[in-house]
Amino acid sequence: MSVPLYQAKAEFFRMLGHPVRIRVLELLQDGPMPVRGLLAAIEVEPSSLSQQLAVLRRSGIVTSTREGSTVVYALAGGDVADLMKAARRILTEMLTGQNQLLAELREGEVTTR
Repeated sequence: MSVPLYQAKAEFFRMLGHPVRIRVLELLQDGPMPVRGLLAAIEVEPSSLSQQLAVLRRSGIVTSTREGSTVVYALAGGDVADLMKAARRILTEMLTGQNQLLAELREGEVTTR
């Protein structure tokens, strides 16, 4: 029995639902990075980063290659980078709307005093 598309999408977004995973994907937009670079940029415990990288790797969103004793991670495709950029645009629009509402609320305070 196949999973409905909406359910598969929900599981996909749930898989993305961790701040460390999102930060890894943001960092990898600039190109492949070794684990030590990710650790320095994210500042989490190595075991926590390892767990989150494993989730991303199992999902197929990132790939890993070994270069000597170094493991390097990369985005599996450009669509993931596009998704991160789209999320940034959406959040920017949402926050802009909230700032406008806040400004209107503040204007209302001034006129009611």
